[in-house]
Amino acid sequence: MVTFADLVRARAGDEHVGLLFEDESYTWSRLVGEAERRAALALGLREPGRPFHIGVLLENVPEYVLWIFAAALSGAAVVGINPTRRGAELAGDVRHTDCRFIVTDSTGYGLLDGLETGVPPERVLRVDTSGYRTLLARRTGVESPEVGAGDPLLLLFTSGSTGAPKAVVCGQGRLAAIAERGGQFGIGRDSVTYLAMPLFHGNAIMANLAMATRAGATVAMRRRFSASGFLPDVRRHGVTYFNYVGRALAYILATPERPDDADNPLRAAFGTEASARDMAEFGRRFGVSIIEGYGSSEGVVSINKVPGTPADALGVPPEGMDVAVHDPETGRECPRARFGDGGGLLNGHEAIGEIVRRDAAAFEGYYANPEADAQRLRGGWYWSGDLGYRDADGYFYFAGRDADRLRVDSENFAAAPVERILSRFPGTVMCAVYAVPDPRTGDQVMATLELDGPFDPAAFTAFLRAQPDLGGKWAPVFVRLTERMPLTATNKVDKRGLRQERWECADPVWWSPSRDMTFVPLTGEARATLRERFAEFGRGRLLTS
Repeated sequence: MVTFADLVRARAGDEHVGLLFEDESYTWSRLVGEAERRAALALGLREPGRPFHIGVLLENVPEYVLWIFAAALSGAAVVGINPTRRGAELAGDVRHTDCRFIVTDSTGYGLLDGLETGVPPERVLRVDTSGYRTLLARRTGVESPEVGAGDPLLLLFTSGSTGAPKAVVCGQGRLAAIAERGGQFGIGRDSVTYLAMPLFHGNAIMANLAMATRAGATVAMRRRFSASGFLPDVRRHGVTYFNYVGRALAYILATPERPDDADNPLRAAFGTEASARDMAEFGRRFGVSIIEGYGSSEGVVSINKVPGTPADALGVPPEGMDVAVHDPETGRECPRARFGDGGGLLNGHEAIGEIVRRDAAAFEGYYANPEADAQRLRGGWYWSGDLGYRDADGYFYFAGRDADRLRVDSENFAAAPVERILSRFPGTVMCAVYAVPDPRTGDQVMATLELDGPFDPAAFTAFLRAQPDLGGKWAPVFVRLTERMPLTATNKVDKRGLRQERWECADPVWWSPSRDMTFVPLTGEARATLRERFAEFGRGRLLTS
C-alpha cells in the first residue's frame, strides 16, 4: 500500500513551484531536500523505546509543512498543537501525546515557558533562532527508514467545540489514500491551492496539502485565515482551489461586495458546515463551485452531495458504506424524517439520532484514550457523536453535535435545524442555538446572533412568525447579540462559553418572557427575578454549574 512518505519522495527533483508563502517561493525539489534535513535531525533526537512523536506549535509557515514531510520520511508522527490553547490545557495536550521534542518559534516558546509538558527546554527547537539554523546546517540527507501504511503520521486534536479534545490517529496509508482524491476537486499539476486553515487541523492537511503533494500542484499558504485578505490572495497567487471549515465562508461574505468579485481564477472549493444560503451566495458572488461534504478527522463516515441532493442536506454515503441514524439510548434505527408543506421537519423528536456506520469501520482510534475509543465503537458499529436525520429518499441531514440536543416541554430536538432557520434573518453573519436551563424543568432555547447591523426586535418577531418550518418549541426565548461569535481555532462556533454564561454576560440580551416571540431587553431586574424563580423551584444549582 502506498504511504505518504512515497508521495513526498516522488516530488524529489521536481522543479515545479510547490509552495508560495508571503514573498517566498519553494520548488518541490527544495521542499523535499529541506524535509530530508529535518528528518535527519528528528532521527538524531529519537529516543529508543519511546514514542517517536514530534510536537509542532507554529502558525501556517513553511517550517510546519517541512516537518510534516520530515515526519513522513523519518517514520515519526506529528502532533499538531493548537496555539490557541493556554496553560494547563496546553501542557496537558503535550503530555498526553508523549511528545519527545517540540518544534516552535519564540512566540510558542513563551506559551510553553513554565509549563509541565514533560519536554525539557533543550528539546524545544525554536525555528527563528540561529541555534536552530546551526543544527540544520550540520545535517545532510539521510536514508529514510522503511515506513508502513499503518504507521502513525499525524495525531490531530479534535476541535474541542463540545468537550475535551482527543488526538485522532491518522496513518501513512490513510493520508496517502486521501491524497488520491484530489482529482475529484480538480486538483492537478497546474492547480494552485489556497491553504489558510490551520495546519494543526486535519482539514488543512487532508483537504489541501496532501492532495497538492500527490498532484505536484502549488500550495499558496497564508499564516492565518483572513476574510479581507482572501480575494487579494486568490488574485495574487492565481488560486484555483481552496478548502474551508466552519464559518469561513460566512466571514468572507461579510466583507463589502464589489462588482468585480467574480473576476478571479477560482474554480472549486471544498469544505464542511457552511449553510446552504452561504454556499449559494458564495457561488454567485465569486463564481466558484462549492463542494460540501460531511466527514471528520477520524475518517470513518463520509457523506457527500450528489446530483439531486436537497439544498440543506449533506447528501449520501459512498456505495458500499452502510450508514444510518440510530437512537443512541435505545440503539434502534430512527424513523425517516417527514416534512411539512413549508419544508419544516415534522417529527424531529423521533427522526433525529446519531449518525452511525454499521459495517466494518477503519477507525485508527484516539491516541492513548481507550474510553474515547469505546465511546465511538459500540456493538461493532462506529457511533460518530454527530446528530442527524434521514429523509425518505435516503439523503442525510446534519443536526448538530451530540451536545446540541435540546428538550423543551418534553419535546426533543436538535440545534442545527433551528440555526438554519435563524440564519435566514436579514443581516445575520452567524448564529448559534443552544440549550439553557428552564426555571422549572428541561431547557429553554437561547440564540446568539452576530449581525452586520443593529437588532430590530419587531423585525425579528415578524421573521420568526413568518417561518413555516419553525417548530412550535423552537423559537428562542433568549437572544444574545455579539459583535464577534466565539470560534474555535478551526472557525467552528464554540458554544461552551455561551452555554456556561447563559444570559449572565456582558453582551446585550433580549428575551421573550411570555414565549410569544416578542422581545424586550433583559434588564438587571429581570435577571434577578429569573434567579429567584430558579431558587423557588429548587434549580438554583443549574445557574452555578
